[in-house]
Amino acid sequence: MKTGSIVAALVGSIVLAACAPCAAQEPVTSFSELAGKLRPGDTVWVTDAQGRELKGRIGSLEPGAMTLRGGGRTFNLSDVRQVTVRRGDSVGNGATIGLAVGALAGLGAGIAACAAYPKDDPLRGDACLMAIGLFWMPGMAVGALVGVGIDALIPGKKLVAYRAPVPGAHAAPRASIAPLVTPRAKGVALSFSF
Repeated sequence: MKTGSIVAALVGSIVLAACAPCAAQEPVTSFSELAGKLRPGDTVWVTDAQGRELKGRIGSLEPGAMTLRGGGRTFNLSDVRQVTVRRGDSVGNGATIGLAVGALAGLGAGIAACAAYPKDDPLRGDACLMAIGLFWMPGMAVGALVGVGIDALIPGKKLVAYRAPVPGAHAAPRASIAPLVTPRAKGVALSFSF
């Protein structure tokens, strides 16, 4: 059973590692910083100071203004409350999660096939290893493919890229969690910011 515990620890680490980069990024509070996140041609949703939302493609982005293509509407920094963008989701995390689920399913099928093998047979150990290998490896491959397929069907999320600063407001405290796996230690890393 030691092998099963190692496999379970590895699969758990893979799933946790896939979730670590999913932490939300804070929106910027100036157009000059926004130029590092967006480019001309990106589709955005701009919410103006009156709360109206307008969808369009960025024509130009300058430190004090943004122009959308089509209507040629130009927004000054003081006219914009929020800029939102849709970012596509990488299929890598779907592949990782699918691989982990497929590995667990394949390992379970291999262990079930091993349990069905006669206990008094001298070749049982070799047969069990072969059964686990025959189910585990294809399980990982099929799981990864299914994960990629499912992830490809999910549209990206709308993320706030720019939010107008609120005078006198302070940043809220934040906490983040990430897996910590080294040759000598396994655990969870916590960080707090104020």
